[in-house]
Amino acid sequence: MRPGTLFGEGQVERLAISIAQNEAELVIVDGSLSAIQQRNLEDKLKRKVIDRTGLILEIFGERAATAEGRLQVELAHLDYQAGRLVRSWTHLERQRGGFGFLGGPGETQIEADRRMIRNRMGRLRRELEQVRRTRGLHRERRQRAPWPIIALVGYTNAGKSTLFNRLTGADVMAQDLLFATLDPTMRAIRLPGVEKAILSDTVGFISDLPTQLVAAFRATLEEVTAADVIVHVRDISNPATAQQKAEVEEILADLGVIGEEGASVPIIEAWNKWDLLSDEDKALRADIIAHGVPENRVVPISAMTGEGTDALLEVLSDILTGGAQVLELTVPMADGQRLAWLHAHGEVLGEQPIEGENALRVSVRMSPADLGRFTRL
Repeated sequence: MRPGTLFGEGQVERLAISIAQNEAELVIVDGSLSAIQQRNLEDKLKRKVIDRTGLILEIFGERAATAEGRLQVELAHLDYQAGRLVRSWTHLERQRGGFGFLGGPGETQIEADRRMIRNRMGRLRRELEQVRRTRGLHRERRQRAPWPIIALVGYTNAGKSTLFNRLTGADVMAQDLLFATLDPTMRAIRLPGVEKAILSDTVGFISDLPTQLVAAFRATLEEVTAADVIVHVRDISNPATAQQKAEVEEILADLGVIGEEGASVPIIEAWNKWDLLSDEDKALRADIIAHGVPENRVVPISAMTGEGTDALLEVLSDILTGGAQVLELTVPMADGQRLAWLHAHGEVLGEQPIEGENALRVSVRMSPADLGRFTRL
């Protein structure tokens, strides 16, 4: 590896010949380039050169749909560009201000540009902090609400948005594209035995995610930490599916969802694109499921055809209603809201008036999570 160009002289020459033969206008390096390497390669190849981080930022810039998404992308872009002004400017030695020995040499153009970028990044961080506070308030409000939250996570292009649309009837952008989803989307769904749950679609993960983007999109990924259940959507037809699973679990560990003692919330694996597997591969993977660890819940599905989605909803329902216990609760007769909530979210076994009090003793079977929501009403 050459410090100045990353590639050796011979490789650069072969690249130049290949570029000329194919009339390429852009060169993308699947790795990280320093500002000097990028500039030197552009000088030698006479083409625009971008690295992996630059490409991901370009894709993110096109996909961002909401104000928050655009703020996150711009902040990441400025962070990326701040160290590359050496490549962006040809007038680096031009100076402003100063009059000889009276005023000093003044401020170089690159220093002024860096100062402008730092000021802009400061403003963006303050705006994003306000967005984070607002999102935090919304999250607290949802946690007080009597509905469980289900978060879809997974590698980019695994089919999360297609599954989201299938389960909710929504029309979220779902295409065979990297990072088609950048902004979290939430919709209500019904589950067997659960009147209402909130399903959240999140940004797709990727290996070696640039540090600028990890920081910028942490607010978006924080939605995962508030979930009652996580559905890890895997593209089971992808040859690199095991590696993609490891990448996703590493990011979940960074978020604190997975620790040394395991996951803090239940995680279901939805093996998507099951319909694309051969019969031999299906039999092999079905055997893996049959002999897998009991705690590792796996459901084969096809978000495109709907195959297996009913089974996925059943598993989600079992988890959300699991651990139910019979409780004796005292509820004022005038409190219609709490009584209605118990009937909607628990299995009411009996009601008995309490003598001398305008209240009911309600016998109800419900899960610990629902009991927590009931107490917050």
